[in-house]
Amino acid sequence: MVAASGGKFTGTGRLEMEGDDCSFPPDSSDGHSQRGSVASSATLSRAQDVLVYLFGDSAVHLSVEGLGSVTVQELGRSVREALHVPESAQDAFAFWLCSPLLELQLKVRHQPYKLCRQWQDLLYRFTEASEEDISQDEPCLQYRRNVFYPKSKELQIDDEGVLKLLYEEARSNILTGRYPCDPEHWMGLGALSFALDEGTGLDSQHFTSTIREKKLSSFLPAHVAMGSGGLLSTLRGKSSRQAGLEQNLLEEYRKISTSAANPPEPTQLLHQYLNTCHSLPYYGCAFFFGEIDKPVQGILQRGKRKAVNVGICLEGVYVMDVKEKHVLLGLRFSELSWDHSYPEEEGDSHILWLEFDGEEDGTPVNKLLKIYSKQAELMSGFIEFCVELKSASEGGAAAETDGEASVSQQSASQDGSSKNGRGGRRGMLHRQNSVVCSRVHSLNTISYVDNGKEIKRLKPKRAASFFSRQASAPTYSAVQVTESLEQG
Repeated sequence: MVAASGGKFTGTGRLEMEGDDCSFPPDSSDGHSQRGSVASSATLSRAQDVLVYLFGDSAVHLSVEGLGSVTVQELGRSVREALHVPESAQDAFAFWLCSPLLELQLKVRHQPYKLCRQWQDLLYRFTEASEEDISQDEPCLQYRRNVFYPKSKELQIDDEGVLKLLYEEARSNILTGRYPCDPEHWMGLGALSFALDEGTGLDSQHFTSTIREKKLSSFLPAHVAMGSGGLLSTLRGKSSRQAGLEQNLLEEYRKISTSAANPPEPTQLLHQYLNTCHSLPYYGCAFFFGEIDKPVQGILQRGKRKAVNVGICLEGVYVMDVKEKHVLLGLRFSELSWDHSYPEEEGDSHILWLEFDGEEDGTPVNKLLKIYSKQAELMSGFIEFCVELKSASEGGAAAETDGEASVSQQSASQDGSSKNGRGGRRGMLHRQNSVVCSRVHSLNTISYVDNGKEIKRLKPKRAASFFSRQASAPTYSAVQVTESLEQG
């Protein structure tokens, strides 16, 4: 099971089971669990109406028999049929259980109904939410992008319906700031969204009136459209800023309208939008919630933490500032080592450790970043699985070009520039102005010399060092719902 946590899910809904006997009272038999009671087998064997939500405020309505035991694989066939998803693209999507507190990508063998009943137990295990928030939280069943689907395969999709599903999800992540991007990106993406919604033939007057009717936040990220001045900004200043954004959006829209002799087809616009998103390294990530230490700036600021989203995909790990909407640290798997530690004492946190190369006063050092999160174990396992998948795919490619690979490896060993394992240093990170690039200078990290001996001070003790963890490819063991939970 892949778990992720982040900001509030747009288009939030819940797994709805319409019927006279599907309203379950809380189960108070367990002091920590508030799951609904089990419906009778007769009720669950009858056909139940289920809503599977999509991005873009739409849903697929299904009538499901035997809801209590139906699997993701069985639901998938019905949803793909309803959405006309071609067989060639069926792996692009997966089922997720989502709420503002937690997001879970399900496997084909999972049974969504049982997981819904276990939802509050999962919240206690993987979130820091209060008991009140947990008791009120309800998941929805959602059909969305499979985090393990390669971007290279996505580029080959031509079906307009499938592209629209991928577009709606990417658009949501752009507008909510989950995918940080620079002005040249979000302005171009906003113009493409407008063209897809309204067509490419509007003149300036109709464009402006439509923008003001629908609001800029329908096309630009919320933190951009709303601004950061709050109550301190004057109405005149805000109005001037809005007018500037509208004008810039209009200019980008005109480029789309006049870029070709014939108006672009929707599939062309969808491809253009997704291709731009593919340039963001964290496109398609699963997101987890955590905190990191703030840099110490004085006695009064010691011990303070910053909320971060941790995005993990097949390419690497990305730590993002939740408030500022920019990347704090981006590491490809060839640039990092990692580990996870459990709490030693009551009040301690689960920690995901990320180790990477840096400099201190011109001296090469190893840096450690601590990410505090109840989802640290999930993140560590997810990284491990992604490394295995990447190694397997690269191994297959290497087998096809064995001769070239041998020459390349010999060259690499001669110049000592190996990226992985103990043989050489990983690529150095460079700070830039773009929101997509790492801000290592703003992180509170632990530095130690290159021999790695100081790793011993990390607690609790780990079975493997960072270096052996990076170089080896241990068998991945996904986090499973315990048998006691499934039996309720």
